[in-house]
Amino acid sequence: MTTVAAVRGVLPPHRYPQQRLTELFAELCLPANGSRAVLARLHTSARVATRHLALPIERYADLDGFTEANDAFLSVGVELGCAAVLGALADAGLDAADVDLVMSTTVTGVAAPSLEARIAARIGMRPDVKRVPLWGLGCLAGVAGVARLHDFLRGWPNAVAVLVSVELCSLTVQRGDPSVANMVASGLFGDGAAAVVAVGAQHPRAGGGPMVVDTLSHLYENSERAMGWDVGDTGLKIVLGAEVPDLVRTYLADDVKQLLSRHGLAVGDIARWISHPGGPKVIEAIQSVLGLDDDDLAMTWRSLNRIGNLSSASVLHVFADTLAERPAAEGEWGVLLAMGPGFCCELVLLRW
Repeated sequence: MTTVAAVRGVLPPHRYPQQRLTELFAELCLPANGSRAVLARLHTSARVATRHLALPIERYADLDGFTEANDAFLSVGVELGCAAVLGALADAGLDAADVDLVMSTTVTGVAAPSLEARIAARIGMRPDVKRVPLWGLGCLAGVAGVARLHDFLRGWPNAVAVLVSVELCSLTVQRGDPSVANMVASGLFGDGAAAVVAVGAQHPRAGGGPMVVDTLSHLYENSERAMGWDVGDTGLKIVLGAEVPDLVRTYLADDVKQLLSRHGLAVGDIARWISHPGGPKVIEAIQSVLGLDDDDLAMTWRSLNRIGNLSSASVLHVFADTLAERPAAEGEWGVLLAMGPGFCCELVLLRW
């Protein structure tokens, strides 16, 4: 089985309270005579206290269009990605030259060469390192990326594989767009990066962390407009449907049951639930259909409050926090889960 040797989350240094970010959005996106009451209500209901931004808050008023925002994404994103990968490798007792495959995921900027190529060159990965860029999976990509590392390592059991997630959501906020979707997104999403180091079953570091036992993917039919981007002249415009919590209620319990039943397990056998913090309504829907309480998803709720939803990086921050602060006993089971554009669910079954 694949071993997750290390998980490291990183954040840009520019941290602000939610109220200041609400004021920034109003300045950039609402008409001069527009009411701010709906905006304030939506931002308060997100249950986010603070978030980190890719740039100092003063810079956002001066960003001139998609090109300048994407340039900032490349500059800041590569720096954060390097920090996340180097930190995770150090935690795993490995070097950049040990990496056999590097996979990147993002949905908040566009890069060719892709992020993992830029990171690999900067930190000294070997020239024969295999590269896999993922784009478009959004919030579910942290879990999907771990699952795809596992797929690779099953075929290359002596190898080291790295996933790096970089999401700078603040650089996608649409100026002059007072839509509900833009208001919700601007109150929920933050900026950050994360990295996972995994090793195959025959690597010397195997067994030094939770092991990937199984994975499950489920792409839901007729759900393409639940979440994603509309790409236009001004860049990436959020698509955020109100049906997302209902999709969780409709499908997630059966998806989890299917994964667990393969191994003779039930929900009550899982000691660690490591869930993406999609937002209060999504977290509440997860708890409802799985019969969990706030304590079961305490790390998820805390992450949402402290840093917001970091798209694909968020569940990896929750994973890193769980490993650092809630160590599991040998033999305990865990589930890593996220949902996102597709609309899709990704699950990973872990055992310590």
